[in-house]
Amino acid sequence: MRKKELYEKVITYFQQAMPVAETELHYENPFQLLIAVILSAQCTDKRVNMITPPLFRDFPTPEALAASTPEVIFEYIRSVSYPNNKSKHLVGMAQMLVKDFHGEVPDTLEQLVKLPGVGRKTANVIQSVVFNKAAMAVDTHVFRVSHRIGLVPQTCTTPLATEKYLIKYIPEELIPTAHHWLILHGRYVCTARSPKCESCGLNGLCKESLKARIPR
Repeated sequence: MRKKELYEKVITYFQQAMPVAETELHYENPFQLLIAVILSAQCTDKRVNMITPPLFRDFPTPEALAASTPEVIFEYIRSVSYPNNKSKHLVGMAQMLVKDFHGEVPDTLEQLVKLPGVGRKTANVIQSVVFNKAAMAVDTHVFRVSHRIGLVPQTCTTPLATEKYLIKYIPEELIPTAHHWLILHGRYVCTARSPKCESCGLNGLCKESLKARIPR
């Protein structure tokens, strides 16, 4: 099957099976989402959603968070992964928002990655979810699923290479949604361990599932 045809079939499947696909992080504004995405690095969305309500309540603005200290923030986020680093990143991020961006979350990759705790993946999430830009954030789920299905070749050995390959074939207007399709599929169906291949709607298209059917 040609790559273009594979993409068309996979996109059609997701459009029918997952017409609504969005982040599972809870937030009410761009600042809250930025906090949540920073906290979600190597941590589950479920855990982040458990600890953010008090944090959002007590630090509702960049100015409020910037006036705090990592030691104070640590007590709010101590149950997430790497709380020491993340507490420093959150305070530093808020201080930079106030100092350099008038308290507003910027909308470009170049500006977002200047913020403490924000790498390319986090910046792409913000661009995609908040600003509906054609940005593909490649986390472990997106990386795993896109390789297993065969959307990207094995030569795409880095998140950046995978990102560039995916956006080459996915229609620009669908990229923000496709990001969530791949994440949610990886989170609930194409899991790292014991993927649910027998119940997967992509079973007949997936490179890994087709490989498993070849007689040895």
